[in-house]
Amino acid sequence: MRARIHRGTQQIGGTLVELEAERQRLLLDCGLPIGAAPDAPVVLPGVPGLAAPDPSLLGIVLSHGHRDHWGLIGHALGMPPIFMGAGTERILAAASFFIRDVPALRGAAHLQDDRSISVGPFALTAHLVDHSAFDAYALTVEAGGRRLFYSGDIRSHGRKSALFERLVRRPPRNIDVMLMEGSSLGRLDEDAYFPTEAEIEAKLTEVIRRTPGMVLVAASAQNIDRVVTIFRAAKRNGRTLVVDLYAAEMLHATGQDSLPQTSWPDVALFTPRHQRIKVKKAGRFDLIERHRTGRLFPEDLAACPDRYVVLFRASLLNDLLQAGCLNGAHAVWSQWAGYLKDEKTVALFAALKAQGIGFDVVHTSGHASIPDLKRLARAIAPRTLVPIHTFEAARFPSLFENVVVRRDGEWWEV
Repeated sequence: MRARIHRGTQQIGGTLVELEAERQRLLLDCGLPIGAAPDAPVVLPGVPGLAAPDPSLLGIVLSHGHRDHWGLIGHALGMPPIFMGAGTERILAAASFFIRDVPALRGAAHLQDDRSISVGPFALTAHLVDHSAFDAYALTVEAGGRRLFYSGDIRSHGRKSALFERLVRRPPRNIDVMLMEGSSLGRLDEDAYFPTEAEIEAKLTEVIRRTPGMVLVAASAQNIDRVVTIFRAAKRNGRTLVVDLYAAEMLHATGQDSLPQTSWPDVALFTPRHQRIKVKKAGRFDLIERHRTGRLFPEDLAACPDRYVVLFRASLLNDLLQAGCLNGAHAVWSQWAGYLKDEKTVALFAALKAQGIGFDVVHTSGHASIPDLKRLARAIAPRTLVPIHTFEAARFPSLFENVVVRRDGEWWEV
């Protein structure tokens, strides 16, 4: 088995790994770089089968549903088969109604925890992992008597931390090459840890407690762990979590009734005007009908704003202003702090400030701290460890054993 990393040896995001065995090929992820402008021209990497069909490309395996791991697929005219988790498939399909460039993908087969599937000469085993994306996997790939482990994006401090501990306790054995993400290198000191999701819940609980009015929490609706955290913090303060239709559909797409849903008494739906227009134009009234038991209207928000914690995005602001429910409100930014520099985010917080609304940053990473990466590397004990999904590949040899730093586009034997 041969491998080459098309993108990821010197950057975070845009991950694409090509594997070859018996003259047949498989891709692990196929993403757009983080920060790529929505309307920027897309140049496909030189992978036969992306720009035009090629029978030797057997498929693309998606580790999870973040854009920096699937974002090129919508531009792949060759459109090979896709292998992904069923939850990832449902979430992308639901998101495609709301977000123009999200493809509604159908899996040729679904990844399942600790299950193997065969794709030509490749045997794939999926390992469900803790990450800020729902239904995220690490992968073991075997072909030609060689074994490669791909960490995907992984952490140990989320609500599924037990999955990381299980992987460390029962790792795949006899791994020839481990592709390990290093997103935290350069962001975190070597012996430091990111806050746990439980610690984020405690901080949010305190922010909500001291806020006299509505609390606006800007977080990704696809970060299901964070939505659960916000819900729990709201409930601890006797408040209701308010979601828009997009977030309601993300929660529904998980397929898990154990996660917050608008049918719950402490979760409610508020549909902003732009979403109502979209539903009407598309005739998709079934989407709102699915959440009818928990609907709120502007007058409800205005009557008792201190009862609500809103999963917030910029497109909600005008509706909330018109409802007159933001007196005494406070905002929380619960996403990567780097996005605060974006022009649109700067404009959003300027608009909030004009209304007298301050904000706190309460967030943790979707990626493992360096001590946890060390634990993972020691447990798997690969013959070779190759850095990926990192700006700091040159630091790996000082932190981990058996490191070989590869270059983008370089073929090498597993």
